[in-house]
Amino acid sequence: MAARTPGFQALQLTRARLARGLTRIALGEAVQRSAPTVSKWESGQQTPDPAALARLAEVLRVPWDYFLDTPFEPGSRPRFFRSMANATKRARERIEQHLTWLQRLGHDLQTWVDLPAPNLPELDIGDFRLLRGCDLEEAAFRVREHWGLGRAPIPDMLLVLENAGIVCGRCSFGAPSIDGVSHWSHADDRPYVLISSDKRTAVRSRFDAAHELGHLVLHRHVDPHALAHRDEFKELENQAHRFAGAFLMPADGFTGELPEVSLEAFRVLKPRWKTSIGAMIYRCKDLGLITEVHAGRMFKSSSARGWARGEPEDEVLPIEQPRLMERSIRLLLTQGGFSVDRLLAQLRLAHADIEALAGLPAGMLSNRGAHITLLPTPRLKTATLRDTPAEVIPF
Repeated sequence: MAARTPGFQALQLTRARLARGLTRIALGEAVQRSAPTVSKWESGQQTPDPAALARLAEVLRVPWDYFLDTPFEPGSRPRFFRSMANATKRARERIEQHLTWLQRLGHDLQTWVDLPAPNLPELDIGDFRLLRGCDLEEAAFRVREHWGLGRAPIPDMLLVLENAGIVCGRCSFGAPSIDGVSHWSHADDRPYVLISSDKRTAVRSRFDAAHELGHLVLHRHVDPHALAHRDEFKELENQAHRFAGAFLMPADGFTGELPEVSLEAFRVLKPRWKTSIGAMIYRCKDLGLITEVHAGRMFKSSSARGWARGEPEDEVLPIEQPRLMERSIRLLLTQGGFSVDRLLAQLRLAHADIEALAGLPAGMLSNRGAHITLLPTPRLKTATLRDTPAEVIPF
């Protein structure tokens, strides 16, 4: 009888395969097994023998005990993919798995580290199909008011989200048509946002983050089936887009600093408001300062200047980076009694994936001799570790 793997979790294999963008046929060829055999592993009809398990771990770039770990369940609330209508099913599946890994990482870190509690206002939205432009402006105003942001430009969008208890991550999507994804996890009732790091500018990344915030605030209770309907999905995206513009450029604050509606005025304001010139054109149209025809002429003029390929300041403005996961891990490694090996054993994810999702320097967890610097961090829980109570250090 062929050797098998007790405790093998079929769903973990499926998730790892999807995360790497592989078909069953491609995975089977890589591990020298047939596609039907891979299907039987994923359905739970069979489990791989130890040699096949080792090969699966190598090909899918996960630790072998990843396949023995209980699958993390973030729940079935809707996941909002920016530009999902233009993306392939395989790309969405791959990014969804990386979001699940980020949620698993955030969920597990909360065992030892106190993260900021989620602090998003509960707005009385009702049926999203009935929302008007003024409702979206009001929603953006309410969120800014709830967080005490006033009407000024937001210096760091990701920092604002993380201070409100939203766990943020950045990683390579490998899908130009997808900019971000967000989800309210049922496991810890916490919102998560994953932003693409592929060839993005600072202003685009900020707008993507604000767009995902719009989904989290406006569409938290939307029926997931709405995403399958083209018209309803388009409406959800338009609403998140309008919210993002209103949140980043509040009407009175932005227009109060706008001397005139012109490309030159937008160019001057861009470093302060950290939004693209294109977004400012749309914002002025939303506020009724220019007509749609006028906006079209401004876009043509912008394109004639070469700004469609790259706007002024795009190479200067630094891209914002998440901090919460990075600082939590640094805290555990410097003050929480964790070694790198113990951390990896607890998280059961590949070090490269943890580094990417948490915003750690590449190689930090694979190079055991690297010096780890403590930065300003969340605080440790006073509760004990599950298996090493003597190693916990209260904050």
